[in-house]
Amino acid sequence: MERKELLYTGKAKKMYATNQETVLLAEYLNQVTSLNGAKKEKIEGKGELNNQITGLIFNYLAEKEIASHYIQEVSKTEQLIKKVEMIPLEVVVRNTSAGSFAKRFSMEEGIDLPFPIIEFYYKNDKLDDPFINDSHVKMLNVAKDEDVIEIKKQALEINAALVEMFRKIAIRLIDFKIEFGKTADGKIILADEISPDTCRLWDMNTKKHLDKDLYRRDLGDVIPVYVEVLQRLKNM
Repeated sequence: MERKELLYTGKAKKMYATNQETVLLAEYLNQVTSLNGAKKEKIEGKGELNNQITGLIFNYLAEKEIASHYIQEVSKTEQLIKKVEMIPLEVVVRNTSAGSFAKRFSMEEGIDLPFPIIEFYYKNDKLDDPFINDSHVKMLNVAKDEDVIEIKKQALEINAALVEMFRKIAIRLIDFKIEFGKTADGKIILADEISPDTCRLWDMNTKKHLDKDLYRRDLGDVIPVYVEVLQRLKNM
């Protein structure tokens, strides 16, 4: 597969065209950010870890018959993905109170929720990715009503699969962010990445953070815990 022109540079990835019109190449960057990019730092080795972790997770989901844009890993920091039209929504699924959710409702962190809660955030850097509801999605023409129903359905299926997967490696899936895209024939599929950058992960026994909260909260180096997550996934 031949890499062509650069199409997009984001906080954590670059996207390139390839010699196949329906296939893109995603390059994971050694950059960690928080506060919508207001805080950022280059961390050697992070891109390689997230590339591998995302590949393992997407392959696991494929075994559960959950479709995504992922095709295959082609280098330590690069993977091939299907070209999709991204839906400008960040979809957050919460299983346990933590982070902004705990703060919003004045809850202690670590309380299991009675059922998974799905939240939508409008993906717009200029607006700081605001929290929105189904009516806002419709008003902003982000997605149709039937698309919202499908996104929620898939989000819950993905959550169930991820909870099971992480439980096998003694990790508690607190919450996570995912994104979706539409294929050329209009099918909605999982896109972007799933990694410790986009998930809140706690060790089941020690409650140790195994995710980007270490960087967000100045609790320590993310690389050792990302390595730990990768090794547990490989040994699953």
